[in-house]
Amino acid sequence: MAEAHQAVDFRPSLTSDGAEVELSAPVLQEIYLSGLRSWKRHLSRFWNDFLTGVFPASPLSWLFLFSAIQLAWFLQLDPSLGLMEKIKELLPDWGGQHHGLRGVLAAALFASCLWGALIFTLHVALRLLLSYHGWLLEPHGAMSSPTKTWLALVRIFSGRHPMLFSYQRSLPRQPVPSVHDTVRKYLESVRPVLSDEDFDWTAVLAQEFLRLQASLLQWHLRLKSWWASNYVSDWWEEFVYLRSRNPLMVNSNYYMMDFLYVTPTPLQAARAGNAIHALLLYRHRLNRQEIPPTLLMGMRPLCSAQYEKIFNTTRIPGVQKDHIRHLHDSQHVAVFHQGRFFRVGTHSRNSLLSPRALEQQFQRILDDPSPACPHEEHLAALTAAPRDTWAQVRTSLKTQAAEALEVVEGAAFFVSLDAEPAGLTREDPAASLDAYAHALLAGRGHDRWFDKSFTLIVFSNGKLGLSVEHSWADCPISGHMWEFTLATECFQLGYSADGHCKGHPDPTLPQPQRLQWDLPDQQIHSSISVALRGAKILSENVDCHVFPFSLFGKSFIRRCHLSSDSFIQIALQLAHFRDPQCLALLRVAVDKHQALLKAAMSGQGVDRHLFALYIVSRFLHLQSPFLTQVHSEQWQLSTSQIPVQQMHLFDVHNYPDYVSSGGGFGPADEHGYGVSYIFMGDDMITFHISSKKSSTKTDSHRLGQHIEDALLDVASLFQAGQHFKRRFRSSREEASRRRCGFLSHQTGASKTSVTSPEL
Repeated sequence: MAEAHQAVDFRPSLTSDGAEVELSAPVLQEIYLSGLRSWKRHLSRFWNDFLTGVFPASPLSWLFLFSAIQLAWFLQLDPSLGLMEKIKELLPDWGGQHHGLRGVLAAALFASCLWGALIFTLHVALRLLLSYHGWLLEPHGAMSSPTKTWLALVRIFSGRHPMLFSYQRSLPRQPVPSVHDTVRKYLESVRPVLSDEDFDWTAVLAQEFLRLQASLLQWHLRLKSWWASNYVSDWWEEFVYLRSRNPLMVNSNYYMMDFLYVTPTPLQAARAGNAIHALLLYRHRLNRQEIPPTLLMGMRPLCSAQYEKIFNTTRIPGVQKDHIRHLHDSQHVAVFHQGRFFRVGTHSRNSLLSPRALEQQFQRILDDPSPACPHEEHLAALTAAPRDTWAQVRTSLKTQAAEALEVVEGAAFFVSLDAEPAGLTREDPAASLDAYAHALLAGRGHDRWFDKSFTLIVFSNGKLGLSVEHSWADCPISGHMWEFTLATECFQLGYSADGHCKGHPDPTLPQPQRLQWDLPDQQIHSSISVALRGAKILSENVDCHVFPFSLFGKSFIRRCHLSSDSFIQIALQLAHFRDPQCLALLRVAVDKHQALLKAAMSGQGVDRHLFALYIVSRFLHLQSPFLTQVHSEQWQLSTSQIPVQQMHLFDVHNYPDYVSSGGGFGPADEHGYGVSYIFMGDDMITFHISSKKSSTKTDSHRLGQHIEDALLDVASLFQAGQHFKRRFRSSREEASRRRCGFLSHQTGASKTSVTSPEL
């Protein structure tokens, strides 16, 4: 998603003034430090690792084993084959008066060693099992005998009721693909978009790279893959995100939308109260590891490490490199309203405030008539400035307003109570959705703290949204949290008949704390003004377009015996290039996309491997024209699917309006598009498109029409008979209305509900 823009502008060695310098650390030292960081993360999670590291065993299993050994010893049986006697001999004598105690200690030590050996064996066995990727290559719905056997063994060794981090120690290392395979796949991928002359030149560079440099670079990557748990992830975070000096707004953030057609309550403070309570309930479950680990296709666990930084996290700017600051806990949120900053506590006597109490606090902020202090209103525009600029100003800000800055950066997350409404409107449904997306992605440039892991945005009419900084985790992580939040605040917490949160206010709560920003420095004033101008230019240059496509959805694509994601990806290519298609070529393209997807899922993708090879080449001061060309390419079409991961939280059949409409991100190139999509139930797909208004080559609305036409063109290939073709043709005539999902019973109105459906 937003990482596409960062990867396009990737420069591993830029100073704050833009001059290029060489990376100074020797590559072996950097590999050593990568492994050290990996091990430090394991040590910092020691207690969680202890609780989950014994999985699929449990601490009770040790007690059972110890009791069994004691029973055998009582029956004059020695399951240790003499080892416990040797252990007793090594224990202190204590004057011969505690012979029985020595026996118990010896049994406990033997039980612990045996228990640890069994757990280690289980971990090794599970890691070996999870290294198998043959099931990915099998046709959908078919399962070979080896895969059935593998699945049965995985279920046996996985245990029952895994916690969020239960599988972390059993996950296999990220494999380093064959460099020859990576280069071959890369050449295959660029062949359709390069001229014959350009492709021939690229192929020559690739062969030269394989002959001269590939083996040395690959050796260093293999060394790192054995020392660190992942050979690419820490470098990707550092060089693509943290070393980027571009503004975070648009370039490194993305947004998530509310329900499309319904707003559970029109009361801004009430919606904020329920949503924040739901978010903190999710954090509580996260801290207790009660969130089940994600299983790929219901079988293969995925890494859960990124969940750790959802809350209490801030990206701190640096002159040459940012860093992620994560706190163990935080019991407040930072709130922005009408140019003013507030601290709102979320707990009372170590218990979470009720939704009604939180609503009361937010209503107090909304009712507060005090004006913003000079320069306070636009202060947050600094977080939308280039990172080196913001880093220098932050140094001065930290000396003059350290307490206020710490409240914001140390908050669980940031909350923006916007003074304007948002969402679907009757008067101009299409434009209102576009404005809604733009408000979430960029706002006004000074009403979001873009450094925070995420900002919860609550509009004046009760509509919600999320703006997420990308460096700390990928979209599925925040998407999982957002699904839980929407389902919990609407279906579980609910609202009273008058739209307020359920429960009673707490008049004993202190007023929200107004933050004081003492900013006498004229340099800070001018920096805020410059940052605001830059943020407005960047914001006004983004063209956002959102449209729900309701002619068909996932159920129709399944009837065509095609992958839904591959179907959409091919339609997007058709919309972008407008080449003619036929059914045979479509199936070939879909199969190719599925093969590439499965290769990436099994660690055999192209871009991360080429990226890591490039980093090693820079550390070794090796000039590779091939790798340089690879990383200088522009991504004119960047796409991403927003997965719905917790369908059990929603009832799309009885309450189809109560489903998130997904989110979007900025374009990856000055003359390109950013496109995301989400399958809303079985019969709707919502698209989010972005581009730059300054480009004469792009138009988000035009691409939206092309996407709709391409979907109809591709779908019509599977319709037998003129009846269906005429139906699709007639559907095009009402595309402008249906593109926004406005069927006759939904036209124009965003329904507001103050009672929640019972699911």
